[in-house]
Amino acid sequence: MDACYGGLALTRNSVQAGGMRFLRDMLQRFSRQVLTAGKADETVADANGPRPGHSLFTGHLLDALDGAATTEGVVTASGVMAYVYQKVARDQYSRQTPHYGFFDGDGDLVFTTAALKDAENGEQITDMPVKVIGPQSVALPPEDTVAETVKQLLATPSQQIRLDDFASAHVRVALDATGLERFPVQDVSLTDEAFASRVTGYEAAIADLATMAVLMGCWCTPEQLPILEKTLCRFAEGDKGSKGTFLWLRLGWYPTLYLMYAAGVAALSSNNYSALASILTTPMHADPNSSSELQPLTVVVIKELTEIVDQFKQLPGHDRHYVPRSEYLRIRQQPLLEDLLFLGRTYDRHFDRFEIFLALTYADATEIGWGPPGRFAWKRRATSMSPYIELMEEAQRMGDDWPPIKAGLFRNSTQRFLEVADQYKNLLARLDQLNL
Repeated sequence: MDACYGGLALTRNSVQAGGMRFLRDMLQRFSRQVLTAGKADETVADANGPRPGHSLFTGHLLDALDGAATTEGVVTASGVMAYVYQKVARDQYSRQTPHYGFFDGDGDLVFTTAALKDAENGEQITDMPVKVIGPQSVALPPEDTVAETVKQLLATPSQQIRLDDFASAHVRVALDATGLERFPVQDVSLTDEAFASRVTGYEAAIADLATMAVLMGCWCTPEQLPILEKTLCRFAEGDKGSKGTFLWLRLGWYPTLYLMYAAGVAALSSNNYSALASILTTPMHADPNSSSELQPLTVVVIKELTEIVDQFKQLPGHDRHYVPRSEYLRIRQQPLLEDLLFLGRTYDRHFDRFEIFLALTYADATEIGWGPPGRFAWKRRATSMSPYIELMEEAQRMGDDWPPIKAGLFRNSTQRFLEVADQYKNLLARLDQLNL
């Protein structure tokens, strides 16, 4: 390669070589190779691996060393790293991407090889082929990824039944991945590490569903909205447990909120207010074990999570934030939405507007003048034109032609929105006085 550090690519690309010549050459060369569980800016899962008692990364690493990465009797570091890279990156519970390469030298570490043992026993060894596969050959996603499949189904109206089946299948997978067996609510370990691990574990378990939520939130047509509503409600109705540690019982609702944020921000990015209305107001049973009265999804989820909102200060880097859950979600979801929708600098605006709609939808439905304050509650103090005031002025200017009203939010009345928003301003003023 005609580029700086281009020689590094030679150690990463697919290599074909004669077996014994290759092995002896590699064993004579100096090499320092590095394999990490995730990128420099990623937290990594410490559970949900293929082996009990081991992390996701370590489980796949042990599989590789035990022979899964063996090629013709040879286990090399490059082969192990390529295997782990692919398995961890594509694991349904993974939200991390391993990183590997050569720190120094141009050789390769050979863990075990039947070929060398045979040579030591005096057997004739001829040109046994050895393949060393690097990340260049596995980094590209397959053509039938979840994202590509959902895009194709959304773009073809005649595929609505397939889209419904595809979404339902992934909801079932996500319900199993976030179930009580994997996330027991009787666990009494309440350390900061346990909380952070459970939060990221939930996110990894719903990674594919979050991708679907983003794409459906952005591109759903009115005819496809029932599928989005069904996806959110069936997942939200999953068993969260009835007895156990209070924190874990409440945190079981976090994955649903995560999906709502992902879909809601995406909906706003494309001005899909019909999808936004579905995300915020679709009715569900508060108690999945009974035929209780239907309530808007926003009301059920926010009620369950409000009492543990300050627990998100336990997450690294969020101990001083006024709204730690909001700040965490903003950082955590940006890569997903950026990869799928390329929002650039508009991401913050869509995120803030979604949180305002979330808060005011809750205030409207409960009629208590309160909703979860997000980053917008802080921004109104730090900027001359806050997202909150901007949204109110937009509604006043457009009246009942305002798209959120035409989509069915706030009882199809701009006047109702302004009443709720004006009442909520009193809450924001009190937060100013209390310094949040």
